[in-house]
Amino acid sequence: MDLEPREGLTVAELIDMLSHHPGDAIVELSIIAPIKDGDDDITVDRYNVDGVMPWADDEESDEVVWLIGGEDADVDLFIDAIEQPDDDHDHDSCDAHDHDHDH
Repeated sequence: MDLEPREGLTVAELIDMLSHHPGDAIVELSIIAPIKDGDDDITVDRYNVDGVMPWADDEESDEVVWLIGGEDADVDLFIDAIEQPDDDHDHDSCDAHDHDHDH
């Protein structure tokens, strides 16, 4: 199993990790989070990977690629928001970590 804490994973490293698995295996996002802050109990939320997109962060110079996944309705809203930019919408407000989520 290729699990070790790291700062970030490059596309080449991800491709290498995936190359060790069958080509017809389904890829999921598995988000591990504490149930409550400071608690050792955790929950695992599983989502299909619905897409991949480049992301430019104003504060970072590194190229970043997002694997996009989540609840279908949330993914649809996200895609609508990035495909229909308006003057009042800042792409940084679409941070995938800023959402209420029942664990």
